Amino acid sequence: MTYQYNFKDVLGRAERITWRVEDLIGEGKTLDFAKPFMPESLARVEGLAFLSPAEKRMLNQIRGHAYLSLFGVIEEFILPFVLDHARPLVNGEDYRARAFLEFAGEEAKHIHLFRCFKNEFVKGFHVDCKVIGPADAIAGHILSHHPLSVALAILMIEWTTQRHFQDSIHDDGALDPQFKNLLKHHWMEEMQHAQLDTLMCEMIADGMTQAQIDEAIDGFLKIGAFIDDGLKQQTAFDLEALEAAVNRKLSQQERDTFMTAQHQANRWTYLGTGLTHKNFLETLGQLSPAKRAMIEGVSGTFC
Repeated sequence: MTYQYNFKDVLGRAERITWRVEDLIGEGKTLDFAKPFMPESLARVEGLAFLSPAEKRMLNQIRGHAYLSLFGVIEEFILPFVLDHARPLVNGEDYRARAFLEFAGEEAKHIHLFRCFKNEFVKGFHVDCKVIGPADAIAGHILSHHPLSVALAILMIEWTTQRHFQDSIHDDGALDPQFKNLLKHHWMEEMQHAQLDTLMCEMIADGMTQAQIDEAIDGFLKIGAFIDDGLKQQTAFDLEALEAAVNRKLSQQERDTFMTAQHQANRWTYLGTGLTHKNFLETLGQLSPAKRAMIEGVSGTFC
């Protein structure tokens, strides 16, 4: 590996980040529904020519709602997974145990933040926006896979959040400042999580045979396919919310175009940006060069 971090260093950086949910949302810190929430590189709403500018902004905000809601769903399986791996370390190496417990605590804080966001969103948007679930059923399915499969799925998701903020969100001055601020603080802690999960993948793979590792990577791909199926359902939910928000039904051709374009936008947002991230691919390549090459060959499907 080419990275230069360890459990002690990651814990130290995490402990210097001290934001609270109450500092970021509520008490006058409201969303601005006159502005988009998501960068166009992720939302991909501008190409939908049958929508007016106001309708595109509404769709962008629906996508923003889904974005934080889905990360809330995701973190509900990350939290028990991290706790399960922290528990055996409590009487072991101190920095490793403390780093994983800090990781878990921050994930619990993110879940709280995203629930508070949903409450604020409902106050301003006035249309029910469904999200795939229930979260415990999604968590149960994903956690039924090999721990290395799950750790790789988490690692892909964490590098995804880093790429989103650094490449698309940080310099986008058109976004609602409040929504952008939530993403910024999420990103600040997810950097440490991506590093810790890189170390966790190494820990889990240690002692496994190459055949076992390759089988676990196949399990990771099954998790990816499961997520992709969920994204198709989420796209349908977003279409339903948009039609309710604009108070009109799209034509069948428009609905078909919407589903194709927005499913692909969701695939890029939640799968493609992680599968093609150089740090994720580095970890994958260290575990199995052959599997890395195979995944690089199919990742264009999600772009």
